Amino acid sequence: MSLPLLVVLLGPTASGKTALSLHVAGRLQGEIVSCDSVAVYREFEIGTAKPSHEERRRVPHHLIDIAGPDEAITAGGYSRLARQAVREIAARGHLPIVVGGSGLYLRALLEGLFAGPPRSEALRTRLRQRAMERGADYLHKLLRRLDPAAAQTIHANDVPKVVRALEVSISARAPMTGLWQKGRDPLLGFNILRIGLSPDREALYQRINHRAREMFSSGILEETRTLAERYGASAWPLSSLGYKQAMQHLRGEISLEQAIAAAQQGHRNYAKRQMTWFRREPDVHWTTGFGSDPAVQKELEDLISAKVRT
Repeated sequence: MSLPLLVVLLGPTASGKTALSLHVAGRLQGEIVSCDSVAVYREFEIGTAKPSHEERRRVPHHLIDIAGPDEAITAGGYSRLARQAVREIAARGHLPIVVGGSGLYLRALLEGLFAGPPRSEALRTRLRQRAMERGADYLHKLLRRLDPAAAQTIHANDVPKVVRALEVSISARAPMTGLWQKGRDPLLGFNILRIGLSPDREALYQRINHRAREMFSSGILEETRTLAERYGASAWPLSSLGYKQAMQHLRGEISLEQAIAAAQQGHRNYAKRQMTWFRREPDVHWTTGFGSDPAVQKELEDLISAKVRT
């Protein structure tokens, strides 16, 4: 008996993953499992590029708006929920389609996470304080000394991930990347088809710049102000791209145009890091177009249909 198919659509931000997933799901009786570390949070709308409510009514979506802004969804917590979702979708005879750009969440879902040391809030607090006092580069320099492999894949400005890598390395007295190779629990029971979108870089950057500007014209400043008043400026989703720059403008640190330019640059940098991460994924069927391109949609629909029949 053949294993059920699990489709994974990966690629950088603004590459058209949502459009492609909606097309495939609509044609092949699919259900979409979001793989986005910010889309899990309710009330964060404009800066997350979530599928619209109409799109979510058209095709079942999972793991969007599952947590409050004051909650913490870890990669391990996401993995447990996502595995449950894909198994339930397959049990209904539908096609599970995992869609997103959060590389760590995707790795947790497909490959499992290592059994690392327990969380140490005291250590995390000290590391965050050190970052505030001496800068993000100081923490990254420490990570380069303790776990050079992790430092290569985590950007210095991504303080939460740097803090987590340092927390694990210090608590376990061993590099986090070494622990990653032990005790993994890969997802079993599925024939996994990975499809990657890798459009032309300049065209992608134009779309990213346009999307970032649209966020500000669509009301991200007002949304950010409301969320900060309701949950506090330290609510962690407010440190994500778009919201971070909106907060800087609201605090009077940068002008509106500077905030837009910083959001554009941040998203372009993020897209580069995403592609670096995803290029390490095994057995990816890469396509160079955007997911909104009808020719790309037809090509990948045919590829998935052939896999469904085998």
